[in-house]
Amino acid sequence: MNTLWPMGQGTVREIRDRLAARRPRAYTTIMTIMDRLARKGVVERRKVGRAYLYSPNLSAEDARTQALGQVLENFFGGSKDALLAQLNAAAPLARAAVAALRADGDDAAVFVAVKRRDDLGS
Repeated sequence: MNTLWPMGQGTVREIRDRLAARRPRAYTTIMTIMDRLARKGVVERRKVGRAYLYSPNLSAEDARTQALGQVLENFFGGSKDALLAQLNAAAPLARAAVAALRADGDDAAVFVAVKRRDDLGS
């Protein structure tokens, strides 16, 4: 999805070519992933000639919000406190986010803390 969002739309070949520099994958691997995303409704697929053209059905922000909600439900039983405890134990940067979350109750700050940690390579 991180490859498809900036493209707006693309075929399996275009997506694979865009990914090739940093994460080479077989054509069939990308095709399987895109097929699964289409069946789940994450992307829209339409036939153009012999190929399918894929376009995202969700913005990056909407997808992140849904993913975070799934993590919260599936890994933490819906408990924000359990998620915050995990973030607090995971990295010093996350501890600052936990403090901010407790101060203002902003659920979106959880995503920001995780994103910053990932961007820093922690």
